[in-house]
Amino acid sequence: MKALIIYDSFYGNTEKIARAISGAVAGEVKVLRPGEVNSSDFAALDLLLVGSPTQGGRPTKAIQDFLNKLPEPAVKGIRVAAFDTRFSTKLVGIFGYAAGKIGESLKRKGGTLLLPPEPFFVKGKEGPLKEGELERAAAWAKRVLESKK
Repeated sequence: MKALIIYDSFYGNTEKIARAISGAVAGEVKVLRPGEVNSSDFAALDLLLVGSPTQGGRPTKAIQDFLNKLPEPAVKGIRVAAFDTRFSTKLVGIFGYAAGKIGESLKRKGGTLLLPPEPFFVKGKEGPLKEGELERAAAWAKRVLESKK
């Protein structure tokens, strides 16, 4: 299995989730920020996971730019999944969350979305992660791997 996990993180919470996910994936796994990704990272790729903190109801600018520039052939037919970090407030819920927008973007590019986008929760704007979220991230990664879509 060759997997690529692309994330952005402001306060380190999304990076911790990305690394917990990578620890649950067997095989060749790269964990990169958007600016570190090369086109060669997509060669013979089996799984692409993209995550971002929710900022103003959407992914960070770095993730948005990455997704906008991502050529469709790089993702077409690849199994994909999306995740975000967020805190729960009614105001944030009005504008939406990053993971859903990431998932839709990956689907539009031709990726096969394996599971609904997954949220991971922080205690406040800067975190820390709520207790148990790293373990939940590893369990989610295993569900992604087991998905047969």
